[in-house]
Amino acid sequence: MSPLNIQSIVGLAGVAENENIKAKRVGRQFEIPMLVVAIWIVIEWYANLKGVFPQTYAYITDLIIWLFFFTETLTLTYLTNDKLHYLRTNWINLLVIFMGLPVIWGVSSYAGILRSLRLLLLAAIFVNLSDTIRQVLSRNYLGITLVIAVIIVMLSGILIAGIDPNIKTIWDGLWWALVTVTTVGYGDVVPVSAAGKLFGALLILLGIGLFSLLTASFSAFFVSKEEQKEKHIEKQTLEKLNSIEKKLIELERTINKRAK
Repeated sequence: MSPLNIQSIVGLAGVAENENIKAKRVGRQFEIPMLVVAIWIVIEWYANLKGVFPQTYAYITDLIIWLFFFTETLTLTYLTNDKLHYLRTNWINLLVIFMGLPVIWGVSSYAGILRSLRLLLLAAIFVNLSDTIRQVLSRNYLGITLVIAVIIVMLSGILIAGIDPNIKTIWDGLWWALVTVTTVGYGDVVPVSAAGKLFGALLILLGIGLFSLLTASFSAFFVSKEEQKEKHIEKQTLEKLNSIEKKLIELERTINKRAK
């Protein structure tokens, strides 16, 4: 089964490739705000888990995030040609929107379910961003690659601090995420729960691919620097040759005048 079919079945397909240009462009424009929302969802999830945020504040953030997903789904549904196909292949967004309605109406018993579904939406966000991230990384943009690596480490550190009872603080989680994603694994901070170990295994696999891309990006960065240096030297050499050629032409003209 192709990745696109899998994404459609689990409701994470995004805007189809055969859709109109405007729908695809607007879909791409939602990607960065969606990434910011994804980061905030993880932070808010951890804060709610530890009882940092008051209930009123949690309700306001729930409302803002729900409105954002509602706006994105409504906008892209309006812009796509095949609206039924878009909704059918992005059914998780609809599920979250409908599950969020009782929370918007003030039924607090649904808030926990909505927050759990929002964590599921993290997968939707990163799947929809995966093509863009892969294209960026394939171009060996070192700065953006490093930013993506930092975001992955940060989100993983927060998540593991909330998932595993042995990792009690975000700082320990960030340290564990860093040594895990680099596949160093010092062993001073380790998950003990099944969920934590499963998350660690996924992060190790992700780290292998991520740091391969980082290595390639560093290599491409230094190679491009060498190429720029060589091009600069080549440009200077060509300028000198052109200058010599002009002088030879002038000298030839002077000799020809004198010969006449």
